[in-house]
Amino acid sequence: MTLPVRSPRFADAREAADLAAFLGRLLHYDRAAAVRLQAGGGALAVFGRPPSFDVLAIRTAGLSGDHDFDVTVSAGELLEALDTELEALDAEGAGEAVCSLPAPVTGPPWAGMLPPRGGWQERPGLPDPVDLRTRLTDAVAEFRSRDAALPEDRRTRAERDLIGRDIWSRTVGDTELPLRAVHAAQSLGFLRPAPDFPVALLTAGSWLRLRTPFGSIALRGSGGGGLGALAVTVGTA
Repeated sequence: MTLPVRSPRFADAREAADLAAFLGRLLHYDRAAAVRLQAGGGALAVFGRPPSFDVLAIRTAGLSGDHDFDVTVSAGELLEALDTELEALDAEGAGEAVCSLPAPVTGPPWAGMLPPRGGWQERPGLPDPVDLRTRLTDAVAEFRSRDAALPEDRRTRAERDLIGRDIWSRTVGDTELPLRAVHAAQSLGFLRPAPDFPVALLTAGSWLRLRTPFGSIALRGSGGGGLGALAVTVGTA
């Protein structure tokens, strides 16, 4: 039996809580964020775009039951619905997490421009997670140092943006992946300090995808073009 679009049932409460944590991080960068939701095959794929990084963030959650829907909603309203459900479960001490989705919204342009569904191949050359985190730490320190060195008459948003573009457009390892994609992965909770933490770089056409156990970051390659010239495709995580 197909469950209503408005009431996805999560495999367990932890799946709902992890999704809520992701939405909270996404809203930190854009309080008016929208997310596109695609359900099928026992999983919910959630797509968001944190504007600070110019990438697509992809988070999945396990579902229980036969769900099949594709809808764009307010990230803030979805987080409120999840928090309400999780609070009710805590009060009751047991039960399944069944979230009532908010009303659909008119999606932003990126919501119709998702990565391809298949055809992904793993590529070599990506540094290990420890090295990735070290590079991020060094990059943040460099940004702060260069920002502090700006004379007062040049301490503007435009100058800081130039510094940021120089640092975060650098590629990592022997790959085309820009450092800003790794920064996005860490900022959204996808890149975590843990032993034997697996990360991989996948490609499909001109798309790049940094995959971790907690989510993926996708963007177009070939010079770090971000999301500016996406082909409209229907995809999933």
